[in-house]
Order: sequence, then C-alpha cells, then structure tokens
Amino acid sequence: MKIKIELDSDLKENEIIIRCSSLTEDIQRLQQVISDAAPAHSKMSFYKEDTQYFLELEDILFFETQDKCINVHTAKDIFQTKQKLYELEELLPRYFMRISKSAILNTRQVYSIHKNIAASSVVEFFDCHKQVYVSRNYYKALIHQIEMNHYHKDRTN
Repeated sequence: MKIKIELDSDLKENEIIIRCSSLTEDIQRLQQVISDAAPAHSKMSFYKEDTQYFLELEDILFFETQDKCINVHTAKDIFQTKQKLYELEELLPRYFMRISKSAILNTRQVYSIHKNIAASSVVEFFDCHKQVYVSRNYYKALIHQIEMNHYHKDRTN
C-alpha cells in the first residue's frame, strides 16, 4: 500500500481519497478508522418551539421525517431540525446512516434489531422505549455498519 500526502493551500476543507482496485474488507475498515478518527461536529443545534438547543451527537438516537418536519429523537425528548435528511447525511459522522426513506440512525445507540423477513425490522435502543424501523433495503448495510463499529471498538481496546 502506498500512502501519499499532497498539500494544497487552495482547499477549503481537507479531503482524503482512497484509490483501490476493489472495495475489500480491509479498505472498508481503513475507511471506518479514518472516519472515526476525523474530527466531526460533536454538537449540533436543534429546536423545540422557540428555543434552540445544542445537543451532543452521541445523544441522538435517530432522525425521522413526520408531517414534513424532521424530528430528532434522544432517549428522553424530541426536537426538530431545519435540515433535510439528505443534508444531514452529508453533515453527520459515518456512524449515522440512512435506514429508510424517512430515517437516519445512530448505529452506536442500537441495542437490538428484531428481524422481519416480510417487512421492516424493528430497531431498539439502550435504556429507552423508543423504536424505529429499518427497511429491508437497508437491513444488510445496517448490520454491516454495526459489525464495523464493534470491530473498530475491539481493535482500539
């Protein structure tokens, strides 16, 4: 493997590009390690009525569309955001992922997934009664991401 660093003073944001002949598990793990090590916005602002709140991303369970609004779910509360889901996908760290047309999930907060072969599967969270549904199209990718989270956690301990 060859590693190269190029300096470009015209860049507005740092960029890491991985060039490979195929997407192997090793390359995916490397991407995960880089994503997890990269500084991300640890807090974002959300709203509840006329009040703005600044929440740690780790405290967010999932984002979900409801009645043309994006709800931000924590274990104990619900807030709103002005961003669209596709904008959040770009802003959020890699451990957040789309799990349906209407939801983005914090994969680090998943406690269990009740698989349903015929329909959406139910995701449950640690120390919380809330649930969200993962569609069949996103199920395998979610399982893979959760396994990558555990692999990375095991490697750093």
